[in-house]
Amino acid sequence: MGATHEVSNQTPPLYGYDMAASDPVLLPALTREGASWATEQVVDTGRTMSSEEVVTWGFLANENPPRLRTHGPSGHRADRVEFHPAWHQLMDLAVSGGLHSLPWEKEAGEGGFVARAALTFVASQVEAGHYCPISMACAAVPTLRHQPDLAGAWEPLQVSRKYDPSFRPAAEKTGVMIGMGMTEKQGGSDVRANTTTAVPLASPEGEYLLTGHKWFLSSPMSDAFLVLAQAPGGLTCFLLPRLTPDGQVNAIRLQRLKDKLGNRSNASSEVEFDGAWARIVGEEGRGVSTIIEMVAHTRLDCVSGSAALMRQSVTQAIHHARHRRAFGSTLIEKPLMKNVLADLEVETEAAVLLMMRVAGAFDRAAMDPAEEMVKRILTPVAKYWVTKRCSEVVREAMECQGGNGFVEESIMPRLYRESPVNAIW
Repeated sequence: MGATHEVSNQTPPLYGYDMAASDPVLLPALTREGASWATEQVVDTGRTMSSEEVVTWGFLANENPPRLRTHGPSGHRADRVEFHPAWHQLMDLAVSGGLHSLPWEKEAGEGGFVARAALTFVASQVEAGHYCPISMACAAVPTLRHQPDLAGAWEPLQVSRKYDPSFRPAAEKTGVMIGMGMTEKQGGSDVRANTTTAVPLASPEGEYLLTGHKWFLSSPMSDAFLVLAQAPGGLTCFLLPRLTPDGQVNAIRLQRLKDKLGNRSNASSEVEFDGAWARIVGEEGRGVSTIIEMVAHTRLDCVSGSAALMRQSVTQAIHHARHRRAFGSTLIEKPLMKNVLADLEVETEAAVLLMMRVAGAFDRAAMDPAEEMVKRILTPVAKYWVTKRCSEVVREAMECQGGNGFVEESIMPRLYRESPVNAIW
């Protein structure tokens, strides 16, 4: 029996394109903001991320979300999270490229933040979930430096370009990741309402035992977490490792993984601390001011992550409009469609330019008080505006693709589910 029809007038998948050079403003901004030295890496990363192999990793990591193993086969607590191999391949690609470490490999003013913004912008267009642990790993460094002895032990492993997902003490690993846990059920963003307690031990190293819970502990597979808890002197920041110095599993009990709207490849968890061993970071009672710089760095990543979702969505819409024909011509030749795509493109380019300008302020802040003020003021403004506009841009780009953009074989539903998260973060 013959086929009833031939498949025609369908848009081919978008693979193997130059993600960096095809963006009209990215590479000029890279040069203008002082990181032209990273051009080759940004271009190469974009080409790698757009390959059919890596795009497929993104789909696989989201179709096979992480699984929680609370106990081992003999009934002992395990508290581990298992990931699909595609997740580890994406993480390895990011870590080996220095997407978690580049600003700390460069001196102030050398463009490390700008280069990283461009790299994460192209990388997270293909798969946004793995950007979360990468973001926190980078942002943890300035907070750790409030406790020089801890920074001396952890930072070399934290900025290592060796991805090591093994469950071992940090000292035995080639690289580590550090996550963050701030919010609790009763407080949310009002972290001063936290009820987790920290009891000091009789030691000169600033050791404490933490008891309580966290409503959202991001990236629970990390080797350690920066958390807030109520110490005798008030709300304080702590470094909480997964394994204690003697190699035992710390009393961090993973209760469940969140069933989230988007960001499904990445694990987010609820946890309880039952006398978990931790080290103080900074001074007692100064927890918010200690961890706030980590928060500021993740705000920059919210901008780049949302700009990436916008760019990929608009790129997919333009690609579709160039191939899809209706009423005698391609969609992109229709004046109304051209106007819609132009509006989306202008807004996306503005988001990219704002992202790069904020990243430039991060690079120059230590040397220029004016740039420090730009960083301080513009970061939350950019975070607010770009993350707010992201969902609407992605929705409009999906509409440009009609029903083809609404089905799961397309990347668009994943981008749309992802689009609100950075505004909520």
